Amino acid sequence: MAGWRIGDIAVERVEEFFSAGLALESQFVGFDPALFDQFPELSDMDRVDPETGRTFASIHSWLMRYGDEIILVDTASGNHKERLNPSYARFHMLDTDYLGVLKRAEVKPEDVSVVVNTHMHVDHSGWNTRLEDGRWVPTFPNARYVFGRDEYANWQPGGVTALAQPEGLAVIADSIDPIVDAEMVDWVSDGDELRPGLRFRAAPGHTSGQLVLEVTSQGETGIFTADTMHRAMQVFEPELNCAWCEDNSVAPVTRKQLLTHCAEQRALIFPAHFDRPHVGRIAHRDDGGFRFIPVEEAA
Repeated sequence: MAGWRIGDIAVERVEEFFSAGLALESQFVGFDPALFDQFPELSDMDRVDPETGRTFASIHSWLMRYGDEIILVDTASGNHKERLNPSYARFHMLDTDYLGVLKRAEVKPEDVSVVVNTHMHVDHSGWNTRLEDGRWVPTFPNARYVFGRDEYANWQPGGVTALAQPEGLAVIADSIDPIVDAEMVDWVSDGDELRPGLRFRAAPGHTSGQLVLEVTSQGETGIFTADTMHRAMQVFEPELNCAWCEDNSVAPVTRKQLLTHCAEQRALIFPAHFDRPHVGRIAHRDDGGFRFIPVEEAA
């Protein structure tokens, strides 16, 4: 499988599915089509389905080969899971070949040593578990699952995220709590180091407890950006807010801070849902804003 490199660390994309998502006007608060006229390069980065007017979204995990370890960052949506809320319609009772994609990358579930959830949304934690004899069991039996301490606390009854996004409680029940009950969780917070060169940074807004993972190796930097941004257009217009975010007063502040850091570090960014080629770098524009420079997979 082709991929990208951060120094000595190889990164591959494990696609669950790729499809047209929501119409731009539904997904982004205050979207103005003039953005595509202002930045014509966006037409190649945020393709729009001409039949539906919807942007194409990738639902995937990132597979990191760190020495002898296999680390999965986010686990997509999962199979056979009831997602009855209308906003979750395209995640309802999926039957994808996600594990087959992993197998073609020469990774079996038992080979995975670490699973990271940047946050606990429907399309980031679903493959934490799989259905076996009517029970949700850990998909990756030998892994330690790394969850944000604040993220999980905020999903508890009365928590800020649970109150803001009650439709997500089904995800906690079938994809998070079984891992907690199995005592397979390592809890992390802002600044904690997963491994040498792998550090978590707080990234609130999309959820209050969301984390990004910053990776450094051999003088190079890569950042798994979680859902600080859903589309390349939010690089060009960081004030453009997503309707799925918990707090859209905080989200653009986090986004601009992260974009500034990525530009300064010349970091490769690994977003969770960008259209192809899925990965890129951030650069400053002459007007003080940002641009996204796609980086294709290495052969």
